[in-house]
Amino acid sequence: MRNTRILASAAPIAVGAALLCGAPALAQDIDANSEECVDCISLANSINSDVILVSADRADEVRLREHTGSATIITREQIEQRQVRDIADVLRDVPGVAVASVAGQTQIRLRGAEANHVLVLVDGIEVSDPFGGEFDIGTLQAEPGSSVEVLRGPQSALYGSDAIGGVVAYRSGDFDGFGARIEGGSNNTVNGAARYGYVGESVSASLSATVVSTDGEPNARGGTRDIGRDSYTISGRASAEITDGLQLRGAARFIRTEGEFNNSDFNSANPTFGLIIDSPETSFENEAIYALIGARFTTPDGSWSHDLSAQIADITRDTLGPFGPSNSSEGSRLKASYVTAYDFGGSDHSITFAADWERERFRNTTPGGFAFTGRRQIENTGLVGEYRYDGDRFDVSAAIRHDINDRFADETTFNIGAGYRITDSTRLRANAGSGIKNPGFFELFGFVDGTFIGNEDLSPEKSMSWEMGVDQEFADGDLVISATYFDAQLEDEIFTTFPPPTFTATPANRTSDSDQSGVEVAVSAQIGPQFSLNAAYAYLDAQEDGVEEVRRPESIASAALTWTAPGDAASVTLVVRHNGATPDVAFTDPSFVPVRVTLDDYTLVNFNARVELADGLELFARAENLFDERYEQVFSFVSPGRTVVAGFGATF
Repeated sequence: MRNTRILASAAPIAVGAALLCGAPALAQDIDANSEECVDCISLANSINSDVILVSADRADEVRLREHTGSATIITREQIEQRQVRDIADVLRDVPGVAVASVAGQTQIRLRGAEANHVLVLVDGIEVSDPFGGEFDIGTLQAEPGSSVEVLRGPQSALYGSDAIGGVVAYRSGDFDGFGARIEGGSNNTVNGAARYGYVGESVSASLSATVVSTDGEPNARGGTRDIGRDSYTISGRASAEITDGLQLRGAARFIRTEGEFNNSDFNSANPTFGLIIDSPETSFENEAIYALIGARFTTPDGSWSHDLSAQIADITRDTLGPFGPSNSSEGSRLKASYVTAYDFGGSDHSITFAADWERERFRNTTPGGFAFTGRRQIENTGLVGEYRYDGDRFDVSAAIRHDINDRFADETTFNIGAGYRITDSTRLRANAGSGIKNPGFFELFGFVDGTFIGNEDLSPEKSMSWEMGVDQEFADGDLVISATYFDAQLEDEIFTTFPPPTFTATPANRTSDSDQSGVEVAVSAQIGPQFSLNAAYAYLDAQEDGVEEVRRPESIASAALTWTAPGDAASVTLVVRHNGATPDVAFTDPSFVPVRVTLDDYTLVNFNARVELADGLELFARAENLFDERYEQVFSFVSPGRTVVAGFGATF
């Protein structure tokens, strides 16, 4: 299953690609992802922080202490300390985020919203599959120097349809020098990563390659077939200041994922009907290409900026069975954006205007003549206006967006928020907004005739939400506690129904509302010079017409404790993650009408350590699911047991 030859071949490919790649401009103030940020773990959680939230404003100039909504930064130090390889894993440590993973698809849900309600940005590029309507976050691998931002709550006023539940923004970050790691362990796992970068006064560029390869283990109850996976990523980014005030940038990324999976048993005569069973010779192959180019011009006094960018995404997905391809799709996106911002000569007031044009195309390429294979497309134009006031103690933001759709009715969304610093260590904040999610290709046009019938009369899903929170510092910022209460209501929720007499699956809009409310708590503590603690807890009450929504656990908690030796000569990290009992559906009835089930709660313990052998050379090891917990994230899909991995890393 492993194709480890790519470890040797990735470097020359990467060097050749470096001239073509790039990234967004460096933000002002403190960049939590920069080489210069030596104390970013505490900075990223301080209410007095000047750390920049790149995704919280279309003009890229919002400091964390001025943001009026709920945001979390996972710093490059935290990713390195927890030895994160799949970004999906570290998202489990963010309050309000639920992760569900099976072979070939990993979903994230924010505050009870659906997986396709979350906008995922990678170096500023929208990466969701236009055909399926969401991004498989399991294909996003952590590169040396990367970080993540998570905005919870509707962000449609800034980003449009796909951000009804929030935004997850991955940043590969600037990187100066060379870094590499290679590791191996349980299940014939071999992972590797390499990155080279340069940061100068007017030019910065980097190129990286990552490989995640494993033979896996069985994921069916009582199964014996190992479910393996190989994932390869090559990416690059660069920016150059051409003249004073004019900067060009670019970014590109290629992801290929190959793996096996198991099917459900659809033979009603078997006792395993509706359960996942060993399915020999079933596999998938997914490829994605993303690219962005942009130019930014700022007036000499720095008060007025103009940014023009264009990006593309091209995704193909193929499912293979014993007799060849069985399900296939193609999706592509072309997007152009113009953003201009003015800060009134450096005052506390600023206004931003943005215009987005986007065209998504998709095609069902499933062979066999059972599906329409013609190409369809959807176009959208969005106009955004935003005002911000960032004072010494009081902050306010307001944004409005009008979307012009070629297939649906035009929609207008808004977001308004305020923050007030009662004392230097206490800040209150409140935020309210609306969101919109247009139906996707799969829902509109179906997939395979006789199996899933589309519904071209679907209406967009709409959301209204509000939240109130408090951020409190103790001990001069060594301890920070944030608590937020939120309430959201989703109208016209799209769900799958099975109408008689054929009981063939088809989507429809619900006539009742879906309600989500809950509490999120985050704790960040520096315990003396050597210990740091990050903890999160979220309680969620998500119901549709009085019935619990599926795959949304009521309680999620995590804690990460890190000890660092003086001079960073060694470190040890213990991560504990708890997932409460989770409602789900099972297709164990021969009519294929779903049956509600409850998945047991589970607690996972991860432990890792590293030691510096010489300047720039370290040895590391980790154990994931240390106590070999047996659990299911999705009904009848058995999740991996204990794995142990060790390796070497080098930077210079």
